[in-house]
Amino acid sequence: MLDFKTFLQCSVYSTLFLLFIIQFSIGKQAISFDDFFTVSRVDNPITSNNGAKIAITVKKADIKKNTYLSQIWIYECKTKSLTQITNDTLSSTNPVFSYDDQFLYFLKCTANNKQIWQINLDNSSIKQVSDIYGGIEKFITSPDNKHFIVERIVFPECDNEDCQEKTDLGKKTTKTKARIIDHLLYRHWNKWLEGKRSHLFLFNQESKEIHDITPGDYDTPPLSLGSDLDYQFSPDGKEVCFVSNHDDTVAISTNNDLFLLSLAENTITKISVSHGNDINPQYSPDGKYIAYASMERAGFESDRLRLLLYNRTTGETKELTKNFRLSVSEIIWSPSSKVIFFTSRDAGNISLFQVSLSDKKIQCLLKDRYIKKLSILNKDEIICTEQSISRPAELASFNIQNREMKVLTRFNDDHLKQFDLPDYEEFWFIGAQGDSVHGFILKPPNFQKNKKYPAVHLIHGGPQGMWSNNYNYRWNYQMFAAAGYVVYWINFHGSTGYGQKYTDSITGHWGDLPYEDLVKATEYVCKHFNYIDPKNLSAAGGSYGGYMVSWIAGHENPYKCLICHAGVYDLVSEYGATEELWFPEWEFGGT
Repeated sequence: MLDFKTFLQCSVYSTLFLLFIIQFSIGKQAISFDDFFTVSRVDNPITSNNGAKIAITVKKADIKKNTYLSQIWIYECKTKSLTQITNDTLSSTNPVFSYDDQFLYFLKCTANNKQIWQINLDNSSIKQVSDIYGGIEKFITSPDNKHFIVERIVFPECDNEDCQEKTDLGKKTTKTKARIIDHLLYRHWNKWLEGKRSHLFLFNQESKEIHDITPGDYDTPPLSLGSDLDYQFSPDGKEVCFVSNHDDTVAISTNNDLFLLSLAENTITKISVSHGNDINPQYSPDGKYIAYASMERAGFESDRLRLLLYNRTTGETKELTKNFRLSVSEIIWSPSSKVIFFTSRDAGNISLFQVSLSDKKIQCLLKDRYIKKLSILNKDEIICTEQSISRPAELASFNIQNREMKVLTRFNDDHLKQFDLPDYEEFWFIGAQGDSVHGFILKPPNFQKNKKYPAVHLIHGGPQGMWSNNYNYRWNYQMFAAAGYVVYWINFHGSTGYGQKYTDSITGHWGDLPYEDLVKATEYVCKHFNYIDPKNLSAAGGSYGGYMVSWIAGHENPYKCLICHAGVYDLVSEYGATEELWFPEWEFGGT
């Protein structure tokens, strides 16, 4: 039998424990902007050739300095340990393992540009490898580690480094700031092109000799519509496959093509045949094939990306996804060269598929996840980043055999556990043309079931885009909900991830089908989710989403507040901006 003192102590401890549980369960706070924006952003996982290590970049925002800082970390697969190997006042990015796995090469930022550095994986020594005028955008290494392909922004008329420097300095120091424009594109999105092009250069690590391997008044890799990396060495290092658009007027062309450069003969051959967008070349490990993604229709930037296979011996090209309704995104090979893995946007997520070269059979390996940046670790494991609307991207691995997904890093767990970050629910409703339309809804933090909440309807841009199960840093669902709103969003007609017919449906129908979907979505959520206050609704969108907000403002609608961010408000002036003329000409059937 307990004495009174012991009973009192137990009662106090029990009460404190109970208070802790209550505070933990209902006392989590809504996330603030500063807390949301300063999470660690894990990206760019690269596996070593022996499968022992994974390099990642981790980027963090410094709000006071209005800047980002990226550093490189190494994950040891055997010990499951993490080590930060760069720690500078400026960013380090683009990690690349040497083929013998003795070094890690990376781009180190300076005040003016980025150069290649080399660090021993035991962190014993570090040295600068390149000192190239104007710096480097990206790079890859040759199989023998003797050469790099470096991507630079240069003046195409210059055939030597002295000319590059003199021309650049001349433009910077001239008092004349007027521009004479005699061709398109002269500006792309938020920057003047200033007569420069993106070119690939072969850089000798020992001699420091450098020469342009993609000369001419073209961008290589292409200015627009490319993949993450549109140039690769062949496994034997004798050839380079790259992507470029050589049409006369790039402003009206989506015709990116694949070219092969023989380094010994210095000859370039075009191998793709489509008049649409051809990108993302990937050599098979045995060197027999090049897999790549290809659009069939010229001038349409959102056509279905097919998976094509080019035979380097016969020159024959075959499609591996003829009966596949989705669009191919990332592509990687199995170590055996017998299977190709690829991702596709799939109903708000990014799913993983595989196709066998022998029978062209496509299998879905992973659904209902949002994965990116694939890399092969070994015959059984794929490395990637994985995220959701309640968790930023982390390093993850997927076991091909048992279909098991594991999160390998936890950079943000401690920081985010103090916040109430609700997960979404999904719903389907009948929208325009009697089609089923997919939607998502998110409750606000510390939700009370008997309370009525204001709601905000988010409208995505594109218009061929997709609201996704990701931790978006521009239109983040959690940040809208944190202010006390129910948030809902739908993938209306024209969205990607639901088959090409659904994506095509918005062409020539910017105002009618999506508008009908959006109004019916609002009617649906107000009827089926009784915690929404139907008299306190708002809608917000950017780009095409802003266009649709403006359209809604001119038509009957249930919203009390409309937010138009960077919206297209006049199609004539948009066309005159001449950024990417193929887009309005396809969407509206002409000029």
